[in-house]
Amino acid sequence: MLLGDSVQIKEINEIIKQVAPTDVTVLITGESGTGKEVVAKEIHKASKRKDKPYIIVNCGAIPEGIIESELFGHKKGSFTGAIEDRKGYFETADKGTIFLDEIGEMPLSTQVKLLRVLETGEFLPVGGSKPIFVDVRVIAATNRDLSQEVASKNFREDLFYRLRSINIFIPPLRERKSDIKILLDYFTKTYSEKNNILFNGFSEDAWDYINNFPWQGNARELRNFSESILVLYPNKIITLDEVRKQLQAYNINGNDQLPMIMNVPPKRNENEFLFRALLEIKSDLIDIKNELRKREIEEIKSSINDDDFVIPKDRAMEMTLDDVEKQVLEYLLKNNSWNIEKVSSILNQSQRNIYNKIKKYKIEKVYN
Repeated sequence: MLLGDSVQIKEINEIIKQVAPTDVTVLITGESGTGKEVVAKEIHKASKRKDKPYIIVNCGAIPEGIIESELFGHKKGSFTGAIEDRKGYFETADKGTIFLDEIGEMPLSTQVKLLRVLETGEFLPVGGSKPIFVDVRVIAATNRDLSQEVASKNFREDLFYRLRSINIFIPPLRERKSDIKILLDYFTKTYSEKNNILFNGFSEDAWDYINNFPWQGNARELRNFSESILVLYPNKIITLDEVRKQLQAYNINGNDQLPMIMNVPPKRNENEFLFRALLEIKSDLIDIKNELRKREIEEIKSSINDDDFVIPKDRAMEMTLDDVEKQVLEYLLKNNSWNIEKVSSILNQSQRNIYNKIKKYKIEKVYN
């Protein structure tokens, strides 16, 4: 169940209990960071499908040109380089639950096929002629106003009404302040125990400031704040000035520079910088710093144990980090038949990150 004692969270927990045992389609709405993915997972965990697959798909992270293949699979020979049949996410999720995050980003052409799956339980793989039937429970989420998207012709009206059989709206954290302390207590306790950090709490005026802070990033921002504040100020009562400095430094004014403590030894400063950078990357809140990107590229290059991949010396000095990253990614995708899962494993990155980079570099789907 969701953490919190506000009226809104109690109502959401009751709805979860009611809808989980059924197969009704659920649409979860709310601002980014409110916990939509948590609600979806709780529904699955409390359902009769809890021991079956639970597949998360970020519709906004998959390039338009390959989203149908990713969702519904493809047949051998259906396009250049399709050297074998491949299952999509829906077939993989058969008998289980599929969570379609950022559903508002789905292309209109793909929405038609999704509507058919919801209504009939069948779909055609790309290049296929024989329908595939699946038994999948669909949960979708968005931070967009889908009714407005329908009015703007960016989202199908029939799919909108089909998805919102049950609509769970998660209010922003600033509208349920009684949940802030409960969530922060949970985040600090979990993180301090996991990382063996001694946490002595906040001063009273610091608590007041935290409770009245707007938290535009909602629970995600609160969690990120709790982790970074524990790293920077362990084994002490954290003061109002420290809380204010931390919040103002990394988020409020759009400053993407990570805050640093200056009156400490250089080695400790460096370690804190790197550690906090990792925290920010994990939460998708800031851009990767150039130095970290250099190290990342070197790790990517060293992870490819293949003599066929060579960056010519005469080009190396001219290439930017993005050029190198794009060339590495193109090489791996092509030589692994666009198996995103395998490529993400080789590069030790999330599949979502791989999709984002495919979109960023406009890499077209080509096979050996």
